[in-house]
Amino acid sequence: MTAAAAKLSTKGRAVNKRSLPGAGLAFGQYPQRGAPARHWWGDTLRAAAAWLQPQRPARLPPELARACAALQADLAAAAAEPECWAQRHAQARQAVATALQCDGFSPASTGAALGLVSATMAHTLGRTPYPTQLLAAWLMLQGRLAEMATGEGKTLAAALAAGVAALAEVPVHVITANDYLAQRDQAALLPLYRALGLSSGLVLATTPADQRAVQWRRAIVHTTAKELGFDYLRDHVAHAGERDPRVLRARELTGRAPVPQRLPGLCMAIVDEADSLLLDEACMPLILAAPGPAVDEAAHRLALQLAYGLIPGRDHLLRAAERRAQLTPIGRDHVAQAVRARRGLQAPVRAMQELVETALVACHLLRRDRDYAVTPNGLALIDELTGRLADGRQWSGALHALVQLKEGLTPSAPHVTAAQITHQRLFPRYLQLAGMSGSLRESRHELRALYGSAVALVPPARPSQRRWLGTRLYRSAELKWAAVLAAVQAHKVRGQPVLVGTDSVAASAALSARLQAAGIEHQLLNAVQDADEAAQVARAGQHGVVTIATNIAGRGTDIQLDAAARAAGGLHVIAALCNRSRRIDRQLIGRCARHGDPGSAERIASLDDPLLARHLPRPLRRLLQGGGPGRLQAPLPAWLAGPLLAWPQRLAEWQDLTQRRALRAADLQHQQACEFAGLPE
Repeated sequence: MTAAAAKLSTKGRAVNKRSLPGAGLAFGQYPQRGAPARHWWGDTLRAAAAWLQPQRPARLPPELARACAALQADLAAAAAEPECWAQRHAQARQAVATALQCDGFSPASTGAALGLVSATMAHTLGRTPYPTQLLAAWLMLQGRLAEMATGEGKTLAAALAAGVAALAEVPVHVITANDYLAQRDQAALLPLYRALGLSSGLVLATTPADQRAVQWRRAIVHTTAKELGFDYLRDHVAHAGERDPRVLRARELTGRAPVPQRLPGLCMAIVDEADSLLLDEACMPLILAAPGPAVDEAAHRLALQLAYGLIPGRDHLLRAAERRAQLTPIGRDHVAQAVRARRGLQAPVRAMQELVETALVACHLLRRDRDYAVTPNGLALIDELTGRLADGRQWSGALHALVQLKEGLTPSAPHVTAAQITHQRLFPRYLQLAGMSGSLRESRHELRALYGSAVALVPPARPSQRRWLGTRLYRSAELKWAAVLAAVQAHKVRGQPVLVGTDSVAASAALSARLQAAGIEHQLLNAVQDADEAAQVARAGQHGVVTIATNIAGRGTDIQLDAAARAAGGLHVIAALCNRSRRIDRQLIGRCARHGDPGSAERIASLDDPLLARHLPRPLRRLLQGGGPGRLQAPLPAWLAGPLLAWPQRLAEWQDLTQRRALRAADLQHQQACEFAGLPE
């Protein structure tokens, strides 16, 4: 036994697993948290505590650092001889596992475990973790959310935390944004897990139903939030909402056949890009659907026809910010007369008026290649924040079918809700919730209130060399795109790779056309081209390569600079958009100057950008867009551009926060109603 492993000897000590989340006497055979009783004053106190928390970088406990370094050194000394390495590694693994089960995630036992996983990682993957990655793993093992700058190695940090937890016999779910990232990470880390004697599972959209239960019972499972949520709902419906193993056993004793169960419980989750899954997608419920009644295609076509014939201002009013349309009294009378003329006096006028209002939204407020895309598989929604195609997501009510008819598609079969859950209700049910992202501090109060998880800052492994070139705000979209084109040309001439972030598929396509007309070779990365996204993003760091991306497309894939690009000044990021959140700004700008590499970034925006056009008062925009010919060509002064961009962004952040709070309140009411009626959620 190694010297460091010998210090962990627990001979004669009782094993106490109460501090570790897992199946057993403490948490039952299906471990999960019950729905907590939420009160506004409790949420307010938690949010206030998060606001008052000092925003200083976290540090590794000295005891943990010493234990980690000692075990790493012991195993490193044996790495030259395979037989010696195998023997010492097995002894250390057994000692670490026993210490974890006795002491839980204490600094001493966790430090030794991190040393073991780090040494194994270096031996199998050829990568030695940075101290900052060890710190992030320690924070996640304490149930915290770690903010790591973009490019600081979150994948290895998650592997460290998952490996330590699995050695303690805690089932771990590593949750990523999409199937590609889950499959990539699981395949890359499989040699590490095998060397540690741990099983690894993978649950994707393509995983067969008969294999899911097997995969979920592995020690470390890589998956997506969507697959986790839907399998949780399927189990919930199969058991009619009952999770108590005693009740389920009693049902079997009465002669009922046991119901197959996919998930073995919710013990520990490590959420990659935690802000995206826990906040940005919190308002998108996971809905387990069942077949519903057929679409009345004739009524939907009539509603579209009437909607196109109505006169704005006289017959209807559009509220773009709320994505809602309302018929005026004149418009309601016009629709009523048209319906009675075509369908008789007994026609349901009120229902048709509501359908026409929905059709107005489909016709005038939803735009192709901004809100949705038409693909070979049909209509696909585009996530407003990420620019990705939201596979499997549909608008509620009649809106989805109306947009399909508007685009000449056959309406898909409607569905009714069999069960539903949101991330706000699903993730707090884990006994231990942890995660990481590059942008968490702005929302630390909300994360603490919603999920009870504190945010901790992890310092970068190397000092940042990013150069911020400032913000330019132009009076019109035409001037903005001309400035973007000039900036791309200037940086490409220097040999710098350039990444331009846009806010929609349509904007990226329009910029692509401008670059093509100017003879600038580039690659276009948007929601329609999601298949080879990672490969395109990986090429974005090569000398002189120009990449156009929708918002934060490619998030989760590292951009590696070649030698020529590094010598030319590194990646240059142009944020040609106004994001709804400061977090998304930092994610996009953080694509450059990673790992201490050189890089630069700037923002080029216009008063016509959707966020400013929606939230800035129209008279103010007209005033700012006026002036003499010389003034019109130059950007607005920097002292004015900052507040003009900050105000709409803060307002949008507040609206999103209010929407998530309202959803949470509705969620709790829905849950209470289901519990009272004895129905699945």
